[in-house]
Order: sequence, then structure tokens, then C-alpha cells
Amino acid sequence: MVELEVIGNVLVMKINRPEARNAVNADVAQGIEAGIDRLEESDDLWVGILTGTKEFFCAGADLKLINAGRAGEMMAPKGGFAGIVTRERRKPIIAAVEGPALAGGLEIALSCDMIVASQESRFGIPEVKRSLVAAAGGLFRLGRVLPKNVATELALTGDPIEADRAYDLGMVNRVSAPGFALEAALELAAQISANAPLAVQLSRELMIELKDCDDAAGIQRSNEALLGLMGSEDFGEGLTAFIEKRPPAWKGR
Repeated sequence: MVELEVIGNVLVMKINRPEARNAVNADVAQGIEAGIDRLEESDDLWVGILTGTKEFFCAGADLKLINAGRAGEMMAPKGGFAGIVTRERRKPIIAAVEGPALAGGLEIALSCDMIVASQESRFGIPEVKRSLVAAAGGLFRLGRVLPKNVATELALTGDPIEADRAYDLGMVNRVSAPGFALEAALELAAQISANAPLAVQLSRELMIELKDCDDAAGIQRSNEALLGLMGSEDFGEGLTAFIEKRPPAWKGR
């Protein structure tokens, strides 16, 4: 249900359950969790991409499982719903979205660090149309990446927005031609992978940790992190490569 492919330093995780519009069941949740485990544990993998099929990113929870009282099957031990929405991790993950990302599908995308979407993709949390609540992060994460009134409209009407509007509002990082979201996400991943992996991971961690802190605390914590990074091999490599006017050879240590 989730196919893994390594491309350079990037791990691509593809939800492949087209007969159910890539809705989350036990296999999908466990497959995404296993993919993130592999990403986190491998020194040679620096960025993850989570994608779906060409027609659909993810329709969210499998409503047949919910109706049968089996919603727990969509939860994974480390990541909760779909193996990702509550997952603590170090490495960045990009959502590459083709087609609709709805309900839990949007919540999966919001659990990633960045979103790349094709022009034909749509984003929404239609749970209210089925007397449900978006319980996997949509009701608070949407308000972090969209203006408050827009996020409220999505939550209360259940109607989606198109990729171009999501891009204009800052929720989507890049918009691609239809069928090329994965390629665009790989280009973004390559830009990230050109940088020192430990510095990337630490920068991600600090952006999450320091989001709501005051300036003085942010400066102090950032300097502490920089001092810790100075003990790594890559720190010396970065300076040496700059002086020698050559591309750095990162080791991730």
C-alpha cells in the first residue's frame, strides 16, 4: 500500500491504494510509519517525499473502517493517524500532491514540512459534511498556514480550495503542471540536500521549537545550537570547501 523508492539522498514514499482513493487503512498507516523509520534511521537519506497516485493524493480516513468501529486500525504506534500526524522526527518531509488532498489527506500533507502541488490539486477538510470533526490536526494546523478567516471557512463549509489559491495564501510552496508534482518536489529536495544535513535538521528543529518564543530566548537557543554544530565534521568541511572554492562533500556527521 506504501511503496518506497530511494533517489539519491531522498526517500520517496508513495501511497498506492487507488481503488479507495488512497484512503488510510492499517496497511497505509503502517507503511508510512515504516517509511519514516527508514528515513530517520539511514545516514544516507536526508529528505523524504510523501506522495500519492497521479489521480489522488489521499481521501483521508477509510470511512468504511470508521463505520465498522475499526478506526484504531488507521493509527500507528509512533505517528498516530496515518503513521505521521503525531510523529516526532528530525528530517524534513515534502508532500507532493496530485489531485485532491481531502480530510485526513490534507491533515497528512499538513504534517509534512512543505507542500508541492500540481495545478489540478485541491485541499479541504469536508468532515462537517459527514457529521465528523477533522481530528488529525486540520483544525489547528490549517490556521498556522492560512489566514484565520480562510481556515475557518474551510473548516465550517467543508469546501476545498484550489492549488493556486493555496499557493497565493502561503500554504503551498510550489505549484507544478499536472502530473509533475513529484518532479517538482524532487527539485526542492535536491536544493535541500545540497546543504549540510545536520544543519538542515537542526534548523528545522529550531524553527519548530522557537516559533512562539521571545527574541532573547530565541537568540540564546540558536547560539547554543550553533556551538553544538561546530563540533561536527561537516562544520569544518563547509568552511574548508568555501575557502577552497569547491562544492562541499557532506557526511552528515
